Amino acid sequence: MPKKIRLGILGGGGDSLIGVLHRVASFINDNYQITGGVFNAQYEESLKFAEEIDIPTNRIYGDLDALIEGELKLPEEERIQVCSVLTPNFLHFPMAKKLLENGFHVICEKPLTTTYEEAKILQDTLTKAKKVFAVTHTYTGYPMVREMRERIKEGELGKIHKVDAQYYQGWINAIIHDKEKRSSVWRLDPKKAGISSCMGDIGVHAFNMIEFTTGLRIQSLLCDFNYLYDDNVMDVDGTVLVRMDKHVKGVIRSSQVATGEENGLSIAIYGEKGAFKWEQENPNYLYKLSDTEPLQVLKPGHAYNSKLSLDGTKLPPGHPEGIFDAMANIYLGVSKAIRGQEYNDGEFPTMLDGVRGLNFIEGTVASHKQGNVWVNLD
Repeated sequence: MPKKIRLGILGGGGDSLIGVLHRVASFINDNYQITGGVFNAQYEESLKFAEEIDIPTNRIYGDLDALIEGELKLPEEERIQVCSVLTPNFLHFPMAKKLLENGFHVICEKPLTTTYEEAKILQDTLTKAKKVFAVTHTYTGYPMVREMRERIKEGELGKIHKVDAQYYQGWINAIIHDKEKRSSVWRLDPKKAGISSCMGDIGVHAFNMIEFTTGLRIQSLLCDFNYLYDDNVMDVDGTVLVRMDKHVKGVIRSSQVATGEENGLSIAIYGEKGAFKWEQENPNYLYKLSDTEPLQVLKPGHAYNSKLSLDGTKLPPGHPEGIFDAMANIYLGVSKAIRGQEYNDGEFPTMLDGVRGLNFIEGTVASHKQGNVWVNLD
């Protein structure tokens, strides 16, 4: 069996939800060993956290420069091979770029960068570096999302007519209505989060799900944002009309102020022969709709599913799997790519998905600011 891949982690210390998600996901399929990293901007806090999760402290560094310098001094068979970038958005670009330039593979949280221009620079850097790069659009890792993708690819729905993707949360309600609080949260600070809060954080997931499952590319969009308060410069709610072709259209609805909503990502794809519906909060059910047949409910782990779906299913039918397993499937795909093994192109989102995401985010902002007009994507 191949040796475990040596993984470094940047960010994700303390009580970070995303940190727990990545660490657990990396362990699930026994392909990675967390070897070192920079968990916190404060070195002492990084050391303390490493001790808490039982990671040897001799490979914990003060910052990224120290990590790269320290690791490159080690023999190649000992140094970190891939780094996960789990920091706030504004650090993704400089960290990922420096890692690629120094020969590391990269797993990066989304959005890929804070600007489309940075994303394109990073894409050029990757081309020169010839390394593996994954963007963690986690929801693509769910087995039934993958099943939907494979069935649409095989033509089960026929020509696609309409797409409807929604991502509703309500968490920012506790912050947005208090002027002092909304002025102190990094997700509402364009210097740290980029030009968009709602669309940049969750709307981009809905965008990615449409392109991932249908195989189509959104060509143009029209967006309307809600900021709720005049002093708030970041969107917290938005609706986007999208066109993939002259006769293929849809809508993306995204909100961080949808009161009472938790993590309501859902997608519906309508075609000439039928439709698929899937909801993140009930991820083990893929609904197949038809004008001529009864509703079908497809579930993971059964022999009728595709190889891509079954490869991402770890338990027998009836044993629920969730977000940790979805992220683990992305890490599994990355491990195959790093080892040079054969893998399906749906096993992990790539740099291109990240670049497309920034093109989408900037397109929505431009559409709204120009008076809710149609904007073309590259």
